[in-house]
Amino acid sequence: MGVDLGSRSRRRLGLFGGTFDPIHTGHLIMASEALAQLELDEVLFLPAGQPPHKPDQTISSDEDRSTMIGLAIAGRNAFSLSAIDLGGEGPSYSADLVERIAESEPESELFFIIGADSLRDFHTWFQPRRITARATIAVLPRPGATFDLDTVLKRTPSLRGRLRLLTMPLIEISSTDIRRRAAAGEPFWYQVPEEVEAYVAERGLYRAGTGETD
Repeated sequence: MGVDLGSRSRRRLGLFGGTFDPIHTGHLIMASEALAQLELDEVLFLPAGQPPHKPDQTISSDEDRSTMIGLAIAGRNAFSLSAIDLGGEGPSYSADLVERIAESEPESELFFIIGADSLRDFHTWFQPRRITARATIAVLPRPGATFDLDTVLKRTPSLRGRLRLLTMPLIEISSTDIRRRAAAGEPFWYQVPEEVEAYVAERGLYRAGTGETD
């Protein structure tokens, strides 16, 4: 099930949110595949302020995560960074974020990019119908993440006609494991861009703990 890619009358904007602590090669492949398969004009990377599903987890500062994203996407004209979700008070809900972007981009067609694991749990998100009302949900596979489409649609009926299933090489990289490796002094070469690896080392990130995000 998908969307009609035949019309190019509107700008097509991909929204890619996440903790990005740190951003890694898997994230970049997801963004590049969404860009190509959906014929997007731009992918907007949106680091989350306070993820509601990780209330007790310590994450790196907004500045560090934004800087790493900037380093990772430098030179890719179709990739941009937005801090719209940072600096607020309280949990950062995707429904609020998508609505804010839709209001600021009234001429753009929005595609909300997520992994298959997020689609499986989409019914547990805060007011998911508000997201599907404003954006097509673009789903990319993740290693080990399976879902039953009929069950997903039964749990979240508003996804019907608003879902696009994409493909990509399965790269088993996670931010959780990168943080663990950094904390243990183990290499994580090539799992993140070289500039991000250097930034993690320079800032001494993740030495005190590993966290749980991906």
